[in-house]
Amino acid sequence: MDWKIKKVAVIGAGVMGSGIAAHFANVGIPSYLLDIVPKELTEEETRKGLTLEHPQVRNRLALKAKEGLPKAKPALLYVPDNVDLITPGNIEDHLSVLSEVDWIIEVVVENLAVKQQLFEKIEKIWKPGIIVSSNTSGVSINSMSEGRSKEFREHFLGTHFFNPVRYMKLLEVIPCTDTKPELLQFMVDFGERVLGKGVVVCKDTVNFIANRIGTYGLMVTVQEMVNASLGVDDVDAITGPVMGRPKSATFRTLDIVGLDTFVHVATNCHDNVTDADEKATFVIPDFMKEMVTRKWLGEKTKQGFYKKEGKDILVLDYNTLEYRPKEKKTFASLEAAKLQGGSRDKLRALVYGQDQASQFAWNVLKRVLLYSAEKVDEIAGDIVSVDKAMKWGFNWNFGPFETWDAIGLEKSVARMKEEGETIPAWVQEMVASGKTSFYSRDNAVKSFYTLKGEYKGIEEKKEIIDLKALKEQGKTIKSNAGASLIDIGDGIACLEFHSPNQAIGADITMMIQQACEEVSQNWRGLVIGNQAKNFCVGANLMMILMEAQDENWDDISWIVKQFQDTTMKLKYLDKPVVAAPFAMTLGGGIEVCFPADRIQAAAESYIGLVEVGVGLLPGGGGNKELLIRNIEAVQDQKDVDLQPLVNKTFETIAMAKVSTSGPEAKKIGYLRREDRVTVNNDYLIYNAKQTAIALADAGYRAPQKKMIRVVGEPGYAVLKLGAQSMKLSGYISDHDVKIADKIGFVLAGGRVPANTWVTEEYLLDLEREAFLSLCGEPKSQERMQYMLSKGKPLRN
Repeated sequence: MDWKIKKVAVIGAGVMGSGIAAHFANVGIPSYLLDIVPKELTEEETRKGLTLEHPQVRNRLALKAKEGLPKAKPALLYVPDNVDLITPGNIEDHLSVLSEVDWIIEVVVENLAVKQQLFEKIEKIWKPGIIVSSNTSGVSINSMSEGRSKEFREHFLGTHFFNPVRYMKLLEVIPCTDTKPELLQFMVDFGERVLGKGVVVCKDTVNFIANRIGTYGLMVTVQEMVNASLGVDDVDAITGPVMGRPKSATFRTLDIVGLDTFVHVATNCHDNVTDADEKATFVIPDFMKEMVTRKWLGEKTKQGFYKKEGKDILVLDYNTLEYRPKEKKTFASLEAAKLQGGSRDKLRALVYGQDQASQFAWNVLKRVLLYSAEKVDEIAGDIVSVDKAMKWGFNWNFGPFETWDAIGLEKSVARMKEEGETIPAWVQEMVASGKTSFYSRDNAVKSFYTLKGEYKGIEEKKEIIDLKALKEQGKTIKSNAGASLIDIGDGIACLEFHSPNQAIGADITMMIQQACEEVSQNWRGLVIGNQAKNFCVGANLMMILMEAQDENWDDISWIVKQFQDTTMKLKYLDKPVVAAPFAMTLGGGIEVCFPADRIQAAAESYIGLVEVGVGLLPGGGGNKELLIRNIEAVQDQKDVDLQPLVNKTFETIAMAKVSTSGPEAKKIGYLRREDRVTVNNDYLIYNAKQTAIALADAGYRAPQKKMIRVVGEPGYAVLKLGAQSMKLSGYISDHDVKIADKIGFVLAGGRVPANTWVTEEYLLDLEREAFLSLCGEPKSQERMQYMLSKGKPLRN
């Protein structure tokens, strides 16, 4: 059967259900959001004179969930308007709508009997071909479908999203014994291509993969903390980035997730596993039980393992259940690990250290690695699925088996044996046969070790282009310290930034210019993209500040001119250019994208011209390009007043607006209508490449330079007045006014009559002069220094 998902129904309007509906709305799929009918009126409903039969009351839970979505922090919708794709209702009055959707997702309470009763109701109006799934985090998929017809079960499976749905990559898909194989494959493909998820197929075992391993790891961490008499803050210092885990580490993560949620998942493990030792690991400590009783659940109750009092953050002493100020202990192994270069080096330095922190990290890690090896066949069947689940579901840098490789398989197994640990038989056999790692690479083909005792190649989809692997295969065309030009196939080259934080300096501008020359002569098109944490956080601010402090104005002018010339070279290259921004794309980062013929942005793109925050204005053509984007549709129509569009441009730059998503970047004006958004970041380079190929196949011709109509001196006066009004209202400082004045002068085209036509070069000269003058301002230098030292803007 050829399934298509055009409309869905989500049953359960809680945090997860509404989050799932929101993400469907993000990708343009309408949904019904249904929940139970309330049994009592609220005080507000009573005051309004409503009855229990009123639709507003009967649909209350879904209505309330929908109303809350546009206000959610962090944002669950790409743009607030997406909420209009969600239709609220209830499961008594609107159950019939389930027969008109393509996918029904159950997200009700984690109770097997309740779920079974719901699926019995659903089947009565279910039409063959409709997909039905449960978003359970651990209830058996086969058990909840007991009693249903074989045809229903053939279309039934588990689809476990992680919260928050928009941001968490993992989607666990769990077939039941009768799920059609072709349906399972469709759901994997749909999850990846349309929903942008990393999909892992799991076996129908308790808590599936990520929560099984992750919950075990958290329980082990708590037990080892108590054994070592460490504090909550000590553990978070150790189990953060140095161990390859998120900055929120262990207990800050629990506060975010909610202790009640964690306890529920852990209890589910305890109640459903049969091995005595394993069951003992999932016993909830008394202090956690007491925290749940007291409603110390974390962020949702304003206190958990941490509590904020004024500006102070207090940490819980689990022995006394009293809060104390955070302490910062110094562990030699932790400090030594931080000095190491790569993540693997940091981890090795930590676990093989000689102090309390290293012993703690080792004790936690070895138990998680051994448990993962014991359970891999039971829960997943292969190590790749386990590693992906932990990276995508818990934001680990490395999965368990990648971690084992990182710390050294032989060395770590030998130590475990010395300490009396039982090594799973298949791992012992692997080491005995001379194998030294779970993963290997031969002739650029990555393989993984199977439980059958052999290596098997990892099949990558054509949509996943791995720049690191291509470089290992010798596909680098040109390279320097800041950037590389890589052959990504089909006549397309990719310009990758790899300077620290992908910050733009002389090496990157040089490589861009070399790339333009190389692509012009020998390639069909150019993609600008990378696969780092962020696309680009802007120009090398440290370099600019140092030159400004030394009053090297000529040098700064030359640097800015080089960057401007480079972006112009990109813009008028005779081959198509496609930029592929993602994550933080700020300042110079988006200025590199503006000249591209198309932008293929990731859905999670946080784009902004943020130079005001460091006391400057965009210097690489950002003012000009954003102005062109906003006025290009009407600038040739002389009877159309440009001022409102210039005002919009001014406000965007002066307020340093940053998009919260790729779609919002379109609304702000950073992206054009023809630019596209990729939901799955793994496909971003591929999609950009396909766009470049399409432009080349269509007979690409470089754009012709055009004059730009500006609002001139009268328009500049309007912008100055706007800045002064904001100052009088207390929104901006005197120095903000000075910066805004410079921005307005550039956008208006300087002191020329209204409707004067000017060149791009003219506007770039104005921009460069304004940039230079602000570099000389003491308050701008203060802002630059503050950003470099504190990582956040100073409003002085």
